[in-house]
Amino acid sequence: MDSIRYDWKRLEEVAAELFEKVGVSERHAQTVAQSLVHADLRGIESHGLSRLPIYLSRIKAGVLSLREAPEIVRQDGAAALVDGKNQLGAVIGQTALELAMSLARQTGIGFVGVRHSNHFGSCSFYAEKAIEKGLILLVLSNAPESMAPTGGIRPFFGTNPIAIGIPAGQEAPFLLDMATSVVARGKIALAAKKGEQIPEDWAIDPDGNPTTDPQRALLGSLLPIGGAKGYGLAMFIDILCGLLTGAASGPAVQSLYDNWTHPQNIGHVFLTIDIQRFWPLTVFQSRMDEYIREIKSVPKRAGIEEILIPGEIERRKMIEQQANGVKLSAAIAQELEQLCVEYSVDWSKVKIHD
Repeated sequence: MDSIRYDWKRLEEVAAELFEKVGVSERHAQTVAQSLVHADLRGIESHGLSRLPIYLSRIKAGVLSLREAPEIVRQDGAAALVDGKNQLGAVIGQTALELAMSLARQTGIGFVGVRHSNHFGSCSFYAEKAIEKGLILLVLSNAPESMAPTGGIRPFFGTNPIAIGIPAGQEAPFLLDMATSVVARGKIALAAKKGEQIPEDWAIDPDGNPTTDPQRALLGSLLPIGGAKGYGLAMFIDILCGLLTGAASGPAVQSLYDNWTHPQNIGHVFLTIDIQRFWPLTVFQSRMDEYIREIKSVPKRAGIEEILIPGEIERRKMIEQQANGVKLSAAIAQELEQLCVEYSVDWSKVKIHD
């Protein structure tokens, strides 16, 4: 079988227990485990539990600082700067999100920059939390070099993701979560792990030629989404997340996989908006519902059954997998099971769905 289903809550428990085995506090372990399973629930396997082994390896290697706590080093009005102190990325991200939401409640808007962070999982993890609180969230992050500027053949920027979450009422919320490259680098790494080919328009090899070989792509460079437009957006995100916050930028952002001596020093930005400074939340949600229904009523091209809004496919996937179990590829499940054996964690308690 290519994949089987697992109970998502028990996957969270197993992942948290594995983190605790290497010294992560119970609270922090739960946060990181939730962020990883969240990605798998949404069908974003590249940012899910496939990342757990590298997180554990970096913790064991002492590249992260588990005993440090993220610190608010500057705050003035609606703006704040958080030093992540090289903690686990999801822990830092959760701290920054909570601060940004608090500032938005106080002032109408919250702008929180983050430096000295690590890979913090899927941006949608934070966007969904803001949506649940009735807030609009824009979250940005830079990342290790993997994408060349337009016209170049050597990586300079990361995939530099952006996510925007906006609540609706009865309709699904707007949740755009995307890399500024054609595809996230994690998907290419996952294809390499599975021994699969990749589409020709995802990346170029070290000589600048299109490639379907994920190994050659990992040695080469990802391509920006929309050509020069994606390049410009990636540069903007790097400026805000790196130069503005004091985090690393461009090639100075360290690799999650290849650098075992220096912290990643990733930068993030969390921008929250309190809708109720403009409208009562219920009124805004009704307006969003009407707006979404208008979009969905646009005449469809031949062969198209339904017009979907950003995040709707992933939301449906999450609802389905919460009910029926999370699909994990055999390669990832085997890796997790081996880790459970290594750290004496009970893998059998993860319920398998037929």
